[in-house]
Amino acid sequence: MTSAPSRPRSCRDLFLSFMWMALQGFGGVLAVVQRELVDKQQWLTREQFIEDWSVAQALPGPNVINLSIMIGSREFGLRGALASLAGLLLVPGALALSLAAFYDSVAHTRAAQAALRGMGAVVAGMVIATGLKLLPALRSNPLGFGLGLAWAGLSFVCVALLRMPLIWVLLGLGGLSCAWAARQLRRIESAGRP
Repeated sequence: MTSAPSRPRSCRDLFLSFMWMALQGFGGVLAVVQRELVDKQQWLTREQFIEDWSVAQALPGPNVINLSIMIGSREFGLRGALASLAGLLLVPGALALSLAAFYDSVAHTRAAQAALRGMGAVVAGMVIATGLKLLPALRSNPLGFGLGLAWAGLSFVCVALLRMPLIWVLLGLGGLSCAWAARQLRRIESAGRP
């Protein structure tokens, strides 16, 4: 794993960065978080982001909250974890509550319903674009590019088309892919390759 080109300067930097991400990411934060942490702030490489995001997804709770706590804790310990979490929740949470109160008064209108449908399409596009942007990182994954794509495709088929419960797909396919990746890492290690 390569080291990230830069680091957050302070807990304040963590707070403001995660607050900015949360304010941009209503409805879907993966694209925003990846762009901010990898492309703009350069706190993580693409490979590090994928590894950290995978761990954040495996932990209970919202992925981005888990990621913010991991990054904050790694950089500044408990203070960093709390700063990242506060940035992610305080201002955006207050804004979301205000918007919810306003939406309640206009929820029945056609314009509000159409706006939500349109936002759903935008979020789906952002998630797909982020997935495509992170695709090259599969080349350095122990599963390999082809097998990584196959696992992703099989996961999509199981969840989206076959409507299998996500927990069983995660346990089944996730467990198999983890076992295969561990096997590949042992083979690489025994061959003496980095």
